[in-house]
Amino acid sequence: MVSRVTSRLSEARHRRFVGRTAELSLFESALVTPELPFQVLHIFGPGGVGKTSLLNEFAYICEQAQVTHIHVDCRNIEPSPSAFIEAAGLEMGPAPSDSPLQGFTSPTSKVVLLVDTYESVAPLDDWLREVFLPQTPDNMLTVVAGRNPPSIAWRTDPGWQTLIKTIPIRNLSPQESKAYLTSRDVPTRQRQAVLDFTHGHPLALSLVADLFGQGKDFQFEPDAAPDMVKALLERFVQNVPSPAHRAALEACALVRLITESLLSEMLSASDSHELFEWLREQSFIESGPMGLFPHDLTREALAADLHWRNPDWYSELHRRARVYYNARLDQTRDQEQQRILMDYIFLHRDNPVVRPFFDWQESGGLLADTMQESDKPILLEMVLRHEGKEAVSIAKHWLSRQPQGVTVFRDSQQPAAGFLLTVPLHEVTEVDLKIDPAAQASWRYLQKHAPLRGGEGASLFRFWMARDTYQGVSPVQSLIFVSMVRHYRTTAGLAFTFLPCAYPDFWAPMFAYADLDRIPESDFEIGSKRYGVYGHDWRKRPPTEWLELLAEREVATALQPMPTPKASTPTVVLSQNEFEIAVRAALRDYSRPTALRSNPLTNSRMVIEKTGTSSTLSARVDALRSIIQATTDSLQGSPKEGKFYRALYHTYISPAPTQEQAAELLDIPFSTYRRHLKSGINRVGDALWRQEIGDL
Repeated sequence: MVSRVTSRLSEARHRRFVGRTAELSLFESALVTPELPFQVLHIFGPGGVGKTSLLNEFAYICEQAQVTHIHVDCRNIEPSPSAFIEAAGLEMGPAPSDSPLQGFTSPTSKVVLLVDTYESVAPLDDWLREVFLPQTPDNMLTVVAGRNPPSIAWRTDPGWQTLIKTIPIRNLSPQESKAYLTSRDVPTRQRQAVLDFTHGHPLALSLVADLFGQGKDFQFEPDAAPDMVKALLERFVQNVPSPAHRAALEACALVRLITESLLSEMLSASDSHELFEWLREQSFIESGPMGLFPHDLTREALAADLHWRNPDWYSELHRRARVYYNARLDQTRDQEQQRILMDYIFLHRDNPVVRPFFDWQESGGLLADTMQESDKPILLEMVLRHEGKEAVSIAKHWLSRQPQGVTVFRDSQQPAAGFLLTVPLHEVTEVDLKIDPAAQASWRYLQKHAPLRGGEGASLFRFWMARDTYQGVSPVQSLIFVSMVRHYRTTAGLAFTFLPCAYPDFWAPMFAYADLDRIPESDFEIGSKRYGVYGHDWRKRPPTEWLELLAEREVATALQPMPTPKASTPTVVLSQNEFEIAVRAALRDYSRPTALRSNPLTNSRMVIEKTGTSSTLSARVDALRSIIQATTDSLQGSPKEGKFYRALYHTYISPAPTQEQAAELLDIPFSTYRRHLKSGINRVGDALWRQEIGDL
């Protein structure tokens, strides 16, 4: 009877299991090889990401293959060698007179030891590495699952370096998440809302599916599901030492990046070093060069729970963060001020009106800079591509007339990723007005409805665009808006600003929230395109009062969502063989970006994670080329692989007319060149595959 129930449980878990194709393939291949490719498989990830489910699926595979397996859940044992051996022995079921290790010593086929919740027996790490595992037979595979990666002792031991395989477990892909929701009969019309909230986190998906299972009329709303959020938090934040530690987590969830000084401000604490260090140690908290930030789902869960459970404290934490940012804005300049403004705007991310209109990902090294002479052709090409020939002549005029009004946004891969051109309307001439209908329309509105007084000025954000996404939601667009806010705050005597948009209806909810008025009277046409204009009179609502208004709206609960869904690019999950074929094709087409548009790698995980799910195909092609070049360049650092790099460089990156000529450039026999090229392709393919599956 027990075996029947166990079998039914195993089958039920297997039917619900989705995804983890690479991990399952790796495990299955290890079982069928004559000699194990590694002795320890260490998988790690934050709580609820699916480590236990993966171990259960490993157990199911063992059952189907009739491979002996032992399952030890460390949360149920004391962290002592005897307790661990006893738990393993009890799973084996030895005779009372036998040593618990007896079962390990003479198996006739492979044996798998599955160790779950490894962080619970952290004190045993040295003993397992130095005593227990070295005594086990070489046909026993040990799978360790925990929240943390292997300790430094595993990674620096010359012996274990070759015998351990480490895999970080991440959230499910969108396709895998949708497959799971389909298997759980979650209504199609509600799946996107679930995906947006869970980000593919397995525990969250399971909990949401359970809520749907309770009633067919259930409507998913994160703020209306406190029980689900509570369950998430219980899994994420076990054994929080004190209310102060909980408050530190909540503060961390509400801001883009948290530093020790910001944490002290938000908790009104003179010294928050201990709390900051505790945050840093949590498996779902990541460290960046500018501070700490939580895993996406941790942030979502903590913020939603706090907003529902204690809205007053939620508002107070926001207020304290704003106080800190306001003080820092007055103390900083240039790039640091840009970063603080982005942090300030991030406080609005949970507002349903603002959220769809900012790309909240890290800007990937984007910097605001002054325009150089070499930038002009690049900026004009952007205008030509997105606004046409007539607009180019106008842009050319302003680039020469007002070069100091141009802010260029640069990234590490291109000279210019986008730009903002600001025209001071109070300085325009009759010639300027004749050349530019936009300046003419805005100036006419000022003269009629909001005439400038002595010492006052007005600004027209004449051109603003990203290289690939134009005026769509993107990291560049987000930084452009940050630069506009910076202009509001720092421009002396600013009375009025005008903001023209190619798609004014798209931005209507966001600009209404930001207190920008639609001004149809200032609309204008360039060529066959019509542009809608928004504006703000800073004399009626000055920057300080404007920020206070936004602060009120920031945490408002009465605002109704006005979502503008972003197009989502599905991630293509390729097999390793399909991936390698696509890599070879991408190398061949590297110097022909148009041909790369049809390569499936443009929808690979490594590209989508770099560009975002709402990116354009052009942006994904650029990202793919960047990844290929960086991976190829990495071969230069090794004397052994430098020759492979040179073969790749003269064949694909900067190709010679023929392969024979490439060999001549390298001054090597053609057969040697072909061998180097093949090795280089394999090296790049392997490196990209590891990047794709996260095995770095």
